[in-house]
Amino acid sequence: MLTAEWVNQYALPAFLLAILIEAFGSFFYQKSWYQPRDTVLSLGLLVLSGLIDVLPKALAVIVFYHLYELSPLKTVIGTQWWAWGLLFLLDDFIYYWFHRANHEVRLFWAGHEAHHSAQLMNFGTALRQGVGERVHKYWFWLPLPLLGFHPVMVLTMISLNLVYQFWVHTETVNKLPAWFEWLFNTPSHHRVHHGSNIEYLDQNHGGVLIIWDRLFGTFVEEAIERPVVYGLTKNLKGHNPVYFAVAGYLALWRDLKTCQTWPQRFGLLLKAPGWHFEGPDRRAKTLRAAQG
Repeated sequence: MLTAEWVNQYALPAFLLAILIEAFGSFFYQKSWYQPRDTVLSLGLLVLSGLIDVLPKALAVIVFYHLYELSPLKTVIGTQWWAWGLLFLLDDFIYYWFHRANHEVRLFWAGHEAHHSAQLMNFGTALRQGVGERVHKYWFWLPLPLLGFHPVMVLTMISLNLVYQFWVHTETVNKLPAWFEWLFNTPSHHRVHHGSNIEYLDQNHGGVLIIWDRLFGTFVEEAIERPVVYGLTKNLKGHNPVYFAVAGYLALWRDLKTCQTWPQRFGLLLKAPGWHFEGPDRRAKTLRAAQG
């Protein structure tokens, strides 16, 4: 059976080769897709996320197997082709809500912010993983083993989804055929997701499919007349991966220290980035509404 270890074994060398080819193309065609220190920062965050991922993933695997053993559907699901197809849809649906929660719950955003700190869009940016989000990530997938999907299948599908997402972090591709753009997440759609423009903030959360964004009102088309400005609304400084990994938590802690009541604390933790009990409200939806 296809496993996550097999996928990752071949994916990382392919990713590094793609980065080298894209970086060479950037140099040869005099583009500004890459900056060496920026790429080193992305690789540093990849290493940190891999280290932090070990314990949460191990705990999640244990829980996955316990839930799988409790499932009355495990003998029904099996590893048939249709089970993989159904798992693909369910995994991508869960990824959408996990990713959206990372943008709409500040506690989660603190662990995801590092990924969006890149002010360049390239394959290296795809490896700039959110370190802190590893802590809460796998718990979104708990329903799948309970539904009878073997933990190995679940982990494999999570990896395949992430492999696909690597290839949408690029400016080398403009638009793909209309049918593909309608159904799948593409470089164009994902450039929007990385935009700090008010009209692009917190949009296009899909993993492989973009239909979830279309269904749940978070889809925005990339517009030539509105070039994407990559990065955060307030960009981080320096190139220290440890600082970038914890910057969101430090900012959240500074705000929490100003709270006087528990409703204020829960608001800061659970509401979207940009909300503060003392105002002004700078959440993405509020800013877009004000912009008209």
